[in-house]
Amino acid sequence: MILFFGPAGAGKSVQGQFLAARQGWRWLSAGQLLRDTRDSDVLQAQQTGELVDSDKVNQIVSSALSRAVDVDKVVLDGFPRKLEQARWLVENRINHGRSVGLVIVLEVPHTEVIKRLKLRGRIDDTPETIDDRLRIYRQEIYPILNYFTEQGINIAHVDGSGTPGQVHDKIIEELAARKLI
Repeated sequence: MILFFGPAGAGKSVQGQFLAARQGWRWLSAGQLLRDTRDSDVLQAQQTGELVDSDKVNQIVSSALSRAVDVDKVVLDGFPRKLEQARWLVENRINHGRSVGLVIVLEVPHTEVIKRLKLRGRIDDTPETIDDRLRIYRQEIYPILNYFTEQGINIAHVDGSGTPGQVHDKIIEELAARKLI
């Protein structure tokens, strides 16, 4: 399993979809899985802007992973978002049949993230909300990365600047260097 991390606007979904399509793997987006759920608690939390309960998110991701048993590798984007979710992912690898082969952290300069999010054009992408999301991302990501490091999971920090093709080439280099492709 390959995990993609990065702030909003870093290109996680684009790169995850590229990688899955080109390698014949399955791309799973935690955000899309949550949006597609029929679970009333999840839908209500999303409508009110609350965070979805970690146990509920774990169940949804677990179900998606079990539906992907026929695929060699899974590219997971947007999960885990909390340390307890990272622990669940590692501790339950026997149940979902996958271990984490590599964590790819897309590093994009603050000014580039702001530029990309402005181009995206969502009404809630104001400079204040972007700064708030980046702050929350940093608070969430560092404990997760520390935990993965303690578990001996490989982490690759990849420069997410440049065209999508250039970034994809950097990701392929990292995967090849670790003999994951």
